[in-house]
Amino acid sequence: MSQRKRKPRKSKINVNDLPAHLQHINLHAAGIDVGSHCHSVAVPPGSDDVSVREFGAFTSDLHAIADWLQKCGVATVAMESTGVYWIPLFEVLEQRGFEVKLVDARHVKNVSGRKSDVLDCQWLQQLHTYGLLQGAFRPPDEICVLRSYVRQKEMLTQASSMHILHMQKALQQMNLLLHNVVSDITGVTGMKIIKAILAGERNPQVLALNRQEGCRNSKETIAKSLVGNFRADHLFALKQAVELYEIYQAKITECEQALVKHLGTQPDITDDPPPDSGKNGRARERIRGGVDVREKLFKMTGVDLFATPGLAADTLLTLASEIGFDMSPWKTVKHFTSWLGLCPGTKRSGGKLLDGRTKRNPNRAAQAFRMAAASLVKTKTALGAFYRRIRSRTDGRRAITATAHKIARIFYAMLTQGTSYVEAGQQAYEQMYKERRIKALKKQALSLGFQLQPCSS
Repeated sequence: MSQRKRKPRKSKINVNDLPAHLQHINLHAAGIDVGSHCHSVAVPPGSDDVSVREFGAFTSDLHAIADWLQKCGVATVAMESTGVYWIPLFEVLEQRGFEVKLVDARHVKNVSGRKSDVLDCQWLQQLHTYGLLQGAFRPPDEICVLRSYVRQKEMLTQASSMHILHMQKALQQMNLLLHNVVSDITGVTGMKIIKAILAGERNPQVLALNRQEGCRNSKETIAKSLVGNFRADHLFALKQAVELYEIYQAKITECEQALVKHLGTQPDITDDPPPDSGKNGRARERIRGGVDVREKLFKMTGVDLFATPGLAADTLLTLASEIGFDMSPWKTVKHFTSWLGLCPGTKRSGGKLLDGRTKRNPNRAAQAFRMAAASLVKTKTALGAFYRRIRSRTDGRRAITATAHKIARIFYAMLTQGTSYVEAGQQAYEQMYKERRIKALKKQALSLGFQLQPCSS
């Protein structure tokens, strides 16, 4: 008799025996595909008769989404950062007590080849169930309000700069070369001359009397630049450009006042004034909306961030609005600089570095650090000497990024350790770098069987 072949036993797999990365971590997770007109929401199967529903984008629909998620017992939600459409839904869900994770669209890309809103929200829900999604950084609400004010001011500043170009164009068409003799036509000298021209003054000698002390060029040179053809159409364009520029400047002032008013509502950790660090700066670098930004930020943080070279009022307000002063979301300074996109790239394959460039990241905080680094190019500070050392062996763009990376590390250390920045100066930095090079050369010579000795002469 032929023996029957035994069927292989089916192995009983226990969910708890699966690897940690394949276990269901978030059992009550939902996924939302955000759109401009509708939102597709997926909940765990069995939570309701229908596991995927589509809602509109009106406020009543957003509350209906929250009601349905509460009915299904959902505790945590994952959604993509699609434009600005996610912001109202994010705020409603956060107010209703849900744990909301805003994830990068590149981290949740479905590679199956099929694309629809239903599949996207189901894929989000599945990934979030296994705990494979990491939420993006989003500051607290009070920082988000500050961010809105700062970004509004930035938009107004960009719009006003466009009308400065219109003013320059109208002056150039009349061959009034004011921009050749003053550094800024919107400064005190430039605006006085332009206002006098619009008031009807045509004598270049009289116009040159508006020169302020400290102007590089003499009255005679300024008078020569103000001889031109005062055509009515060009004067009309100049008049409208000046009026629009002043309107935007008034709106910028209002925005600064609202910004510092909100900044004043933030709690202080100290009542002491900032120490005299030797870099108190001019009033235009510290005062915004009638408030000393340096003093306010010192009371909020307990450290004088203004003492760091390159960090002035506008830069520090941008950093405060983008990342705040709580560094706990980043475990280490390396995590912080990586999030900023200021650290070297790690594109490797086969043990070889394929590309060491920093990743392209439209991070406003990183842009603020880069602007701070760019202001140190010709300074006699230690950071300025560091920039010039890097610039001697590479291009300026990479030197700016390297200097911005160093400033970001200083910023992180000051806030996490409560330490103050002490400026060593250019000579101290160059001496320290020289000693470090000598030490490295001695070590290299010793490894080759030689001994390095200084020259007698």
